[in-house]
Amino acid sequence: MWLYIGKRLLATVPILLGLSVIVFAMMAAIPGDPATAILGSYATPENVERLNRQLGLDRSLVEQYLTWLGNLLQGDMGRSYALNRPVADEVFERFGATLILAGASLLLCSLFGLLAGVIAAVGQFGWRDRIVTFLVLIGISTPSFWLGLLLIMLFAVELQWLPASGMYAIYGGGGPLDLLAHLALPAITLAVVATAVIARLTRTAMLEVLRQDYVRTARAKGVSERRVIYRHAFKSALVAVIPVIGIQTGFVLGGAVYIETVFQWPGIGRMLVNAISTRDLLLVQGGVLVVAASYVFFNLLADVAQTLVDPRLR
Repeated sequence: MWLYIGKRLLATVPILLGLSVIVFAMMAAIPGDPATAILGSYATPENVERLNRQLGLDRSLVEQYLTWLGNLLQGDMGRSYALNRPVADEVFERFGATLILAGASLLLCSLFGLLAGVIAAVGQFGWRDRIVTFLVLIGISTPSFWLGLLLIMLFAVELQWLPASGMYAIYGGGGPLDLLAHLALPAITLAVVATAVIARLTRTAMLEVLRQDYVRTARAKGVSERRVIYRHAFKSALVAVIPVIGIQTGFVLGGAVYIETVFQWPGIGRMLVNAISTRDLLLVQGGVLVVAASYVFFNLLADVAQTLVDPRLR
């Protein structure tokens, strides 16, 4: 098992290197001059040239990339132009809030997606199956940002049950209950689409497993239906669903960009929107790279979990 994990970790090295190239190339392709955006009204030709020289933007793209990569390998992501602080400090401070939001959303979509898929498969073509299929169709078709606005209008404006924005109350609060109250709406909004996808694929995997000979044999031996479903069928179906959950991690991390903007959640997604608007390239590069590396890491965890569930994959 440790050998398998070691091989997978080694396989992530070229992936992360390729991600760094893509992230740097994307930032370099953005039109406009960062020095001009930073200086604003003070952007005279002399000042722009001086700042470009200080930031190393007057060198070739290859030299800029190698310098950035060398600093990155030493743990230095550079310094934010707009915030005047190290990029690593800002990124990891914001990333903690994003992990809370993404983790809560992933937990919700995994639990409810698996449960809905099993219920639909067990009651195939029945009323439960039709209800789950209808809800899955609505969940997949609903834009997350639009759903977020509806939830704000209903639960924050009309009913006033939950706060509409932020991570903690501005005055007072700050405890776990305050965090959960602010987390509820953005986590639910971010989890809806992923829940629908997981439920749909769980139903398909369960139906395929329930048709297998060993399931019919277990039923013929008099094993209870509950034990057949949750001990035999669900465990086998979970092998096919775990990679889907890993893929949905990427959707959750990517969706955090606009969900955090809608709910004013102080995470890395909102930070990236602000950094792009101010042309803070080093901050954008650091934020995108951390999010992409996290996606690779979570997919590695999904692969390891899959091998634990099904040792044949080793």
